[in-house]
Amino acid sequence: MKIKKANSNIVEGDMTPMIDMTFQLIAFFMVLINFTQSEQNERIMLPDSELAKPPDAPLEYPITLHLTKEGTVIIGGEEVPISGLQPYLSREANVLRIRGKPLSDATIIIRGHKDARTGKVQELIKECQMSNFEKFALRAKEDVGN
Repeated sequence: MKIKKANSNIVEGDMTPMIDMTFQLIAFFMVLINFTQSEQNERIMLPDSELAKPPDAPLEYPITLHLTKEGTVIIGGEEVPISGLQPYLSREANVLRIRGKPLSDATIIIRGHKDARTGKVQELIKECQMSNFEKFALRAKEDVGN
């Protein structure tokens, strides 16, 4: 039995657009992952709350402050005492001014550790108010009633 050779005119698709799209998706997800990690810190264990719910819409200009169990604040990856927060808040205010936005557009997101003293949260809010920030959001973990 004689086997015939198949026609060698096989047409293959151009994979360049597929590879290009794959790299674009990888870059997109890398940026997205880095953005969400800046809003979280593994040292902060949020308190449980039955009233906690996700925000209705994304905030226009969020500034995330992590209040540790010891009463220090983590902002931009640096840990500072509450009394040393003013230079960081001034920097955030300057960024808003450069963008032509009022301070009222910013929302201070406070992610306080569940064992942080309530007085420290109040002290942190007072420090932010001294820098003319007006809007605040406290974060808690949703208690789903397990």
